[in-house]
Amino acid sequence: MKITKFFFTAIFLVGSVAFAQDKSFTLNDIWGRAFKTEGLQSLHAMNNGTEYSVLEKDKVSGATNIEIYNYETGEKTRTLITSSSLGDLKSFQGYTFSNDEKRIILSSEIEKIYRHSSRGIYHLYDVASKGILKISDKKIQSPKLSPDGNKIAYVLDNNIYVLNLTSQQEIQLTEDGKKNSIINGITDWVYEEEFAFVRAFEWSADSNKIAFLKFDEKEVPEFSMDVYGKKLYPKQQVFKYPKAGEKNAKVSLHIADITAMALDKVKLGDYKDFYIPRIKWTVNPDILSVQVLNRHQNNLDLIFVDAKTKAPKIVLNEKDEAYIDITDNLTFLEDNSFIWTSEKDGYNHIYHYKETGELITQVTKGNWEVTNYYGYDKKNKKVFYQSVENGSINRDIYAVSLDGKNKKRLSTKEGINDAEFSKDFGFYISYFSNTTTPYEYTLHKGKTGALVREIKNNKALLEKLGAYDMSAKEFSTIEVNGENLNMWMVKPKNFDATKKYPLLMYQYSGPGSQSVKNTWNRANDYWYQMLAQQGYIIACVDGRGTGFKGAKFKKVTYKNLVKLETEDQIAAAKQLGQLDYIDATRIGIWGWSYGGHMSTNCLLKGNDVFKMAIAVAPVTSWRFYDTIYTERYMRTPQENPAGYDDNSPFNYPELLKGKYLLVHGSGDDNVHVQHTMRMVEALIQANKQFEWAIYPDKNHGIYGGNTRLHLYTKMTNFIKENL
Repeated sequence: MKITKFFFTAIFLVGSVAFAQDKSFTLNDIWGRAFKTEGLQSLHAMNNGTEYSVLEKDKVSGATNIEIYNYETGEKTRTLITSSSLGDLKSFQGYTFSNDEKRIILSSEIEKIYRHSSRGIYHLYDVASKGILKISDKKIQSPKLSPDGNKIAYVLDNNIYVLNLTSQQEIQLTEDGKKNSIINGITDWVYEEEFAFVRAFEWSADSNKIAFLKFDEKEVPEFSMDVYGKKLYPKQQVFKYPKAGEKNAKVSLHIADITAMALDKVKLGDYKDFYIPRIKWTVNPDILSVQVLNRHQNNLDLIFVDAKTKAPKIVLNEKDEAYIDITDNLTFLEDNSFIWTSEKDGYNHIYHYKETGELITQVTKGNWEVTNYYGYDKKNKKVFYQSVENGSINRDIYAVSLDGKNKKRLSTKEGINDAEFSKDFGFYISYFSNTTTPYEYTLHKGKTGALVREIKNNKALLEKLGAYDMSAKEFSTIEVNGENLNMWMVKPKNFDATKKYPLLMYQYSGPGSQSVKNTWNRANDYWYQMLAQQGYIIACVDGRGTGFKGAKFKKVTYKNLVKLETEDQIAAAKQLGQLDYIDATRIGIWGWSYGGHMSTNCLLKGNDVFKMAIAVAPVTSWRFYDTIYTERYMRTPQENPAGYDDNSPFNYPELLKGKYLLVHGSGDDNVHVQHTMRMVEALIQANKQFEWAIYPDKNHGIYGGNTRLHLYTKMTNFIKENL
């Protein structure tokens, strides 16, 4: 067995703490948000490059304000809007500027629909006149101002509307929108969840045209779930959900010319059963870029559409033996050349192409991943990005010339560095944390990375934690199945290497994910600290298929999700069980969603290793999950039946030996409770005893009120009783 310590051992150092570090963590404190970090809310970089805006709530009056701050001095220069002067609009939850910052969309009464989507009441505020206009009396979706700020488009009841703010004329662009049938201008469920966008319309640069997607989902199978609520009868929620191998919505592209009052469908080519995961206008107001992806998601065309002739032209094609990830990194420069990111050399990197699709240069190179693209400084011809050049569990901020030369690391601290740049890239706000440092917000020079000033820190939280019996999070690698896998471990504070401790393993393991990361605590980390105080060792291993170590490492699980990942967790558990201080008869594992699938499989296929497992909202068969996610990694069930069934735990319930807790929310629109019900029935028919819990009307996150407290109390008790 080989376990190698690396990077550093995270030890909490709190100076000038005059009290003993002996307080115990409690679930009430953890889920009562006693350890929450302070942050910056709804920050917007102003066009002038010297200021930024932040949404703040006045603690005295309770008013919602948009405050303007000077980057360099940190001083508040003015209050742009206060809800105390907005009449009937007593507060708002978010804001969006027009391109020229003369008008602002204010959102209120937001009602969440699915993971990313919502509807709400929106007002338009005019900065110069301080006038306010209610866009609609009804709750609408995805309002967006035109680039000139004189028009606003939005979606109501699956149809697109345009309000001309100059003439006060409202135009209804589409009329065929109907629930569970036709959607205009917003995405269907599966696009929203897997391609991570909701607004499916875009304004052209001249504010005269709108390109939008239409989804015909009449032939998509429906999923229904009861919503129990508090009334005498429950209601049924019915929505279109294409499961692996089933029919998707038919997507089509349309361009509306507002000036000419014309609406045309665009014929993109001879495509069948395809996706349009992104549309974006170029700097030329007559050229629209469209990304078209085949159903297998291994062939992507970047198409330029002439808005006048509607003629499409393929300018770039990407192919992959496995799959292609979709991003929002496409950036058009003044000459309509463009920046693009790709894994085509085995690692995610930045490329610069001519308008014709001819490669100009590969901007970044190396056996490391670009993890975030921040943007392009046209004045200095610099590209700003984040990468894992300093180790896959860390992130750093870099600048590089567009020709790939003069690369400079701007961040200096080891951990997770992220950035929010000013409009002219003269400044950036750094978001930094690591396992010993809660989030720090500092201002830096964009050119050099030099520190200008501190904005906000969480030293008060660090002082508060100084009273607690905290354990270090130790990073290491463990050699498993021919790979050095990243791992962290948390031991009891009074750890004694001559004693034997029970081990609880956590993992998620989904494609491209990362659970071993040098970042500040989330709520689960405090739970692990609580368990460590009670005598448990907690460990986490990122197995094959996880991210930020190159495409080959990530895509090795293609067509066989959960197989290699399960083998890695079982092998890691066996190795850890050989350590002198681990009790090999008391090893447990838990996970949520993909991780719940994993923990279930590990308990069954590793029944000689794991004593117990907890699965929260688990997938139990990829046949039940959606087309886009599942087929990206597995192809269809018709093409790959063994890949779907050989690792579906309800096909081998007889393997259960250890203790098993299965948890799900009945209102989970993502991983349906059907997954758990099938697993439950399989276990019953195999006459296997287990524990389970259903949280009424709770979605995939299983939260609200005391729900998380109840869930973690149940899981804690289960661990104590069975590990």
